[in-house]
Amino acid sequence: MTVIVAGKVYVDPAERDRYVEGHQVIVERARAHPGCLDVVIAADTLEPGRVNIFEYWESEEVLNAWRAISPRPTYSAEIRDGEVFKHRVSYSGPPFD
Repeated sequence: MTVIVAGKVYVDPAERDRYVEGHQVIVERARAHPGCLDVVIAADTLEPGRVNIFEYWESEEVLNAWRAISPRPTYSAEIRDGEVFKHRVSYSGPPFD
């Protein structure tokens, strides 16, 4: 069963770009980790302080293995608000079927 971790966090708009840049080491290494299908931590194009998070993993076991060795960000900021959820996916298919 694949796993998706997705959501958004809010930081001070003046710190958002540094926050995203500080998490790029995590994105780069996660994408190279066996079983990682995709990871994105990116600035939102509409809301100044919003950061979008998307992780797509082959399984919960792979995600847990990654979390055990994941590096820390090189820059962090106070999270003002947000919602990030883990989804266990039992079926995937074309988006418009």
